[in-house]
Amino acid sequence: MTTLSSSSTLGDVVNFIVGIIGLILPVLVGLAFLAFLFGIVKFIFKSGEADHTEGLAFIKWSLIALFILVSFMGIISFFYSDLGFTSVKTLGIPQLPPNG
Repeated sequence: MTTLSSSSTLGDVVNFIVGIIGLILPVLVGLAFLAFLFGIVKFIFKSGEADHTEGLAFIKWSLIALFILVSFMGIISFFYSDLGFTSVKTLGIPQLPPNG
């Protein structure tokens, strides 16, 4: 990730912000997915009881969060590539660096 200084251009600032978003968004998507799984488990374990709506609420809100986060990633990636910024990799699936 690049750092900002007093002589940074607009491209440097955009690359810095997209780099930070690229680090934070996959973590948030992972947390939303874990909340989705938690809602499924809660719904299954309370399926015999009359009050199993709490699990459904977890499932509903985590799916909404996943949709918003993935849409945000797509919109940011689209505008980033459309405006011609290419010095930082675009948002996508986080990967480990290759060996060698």
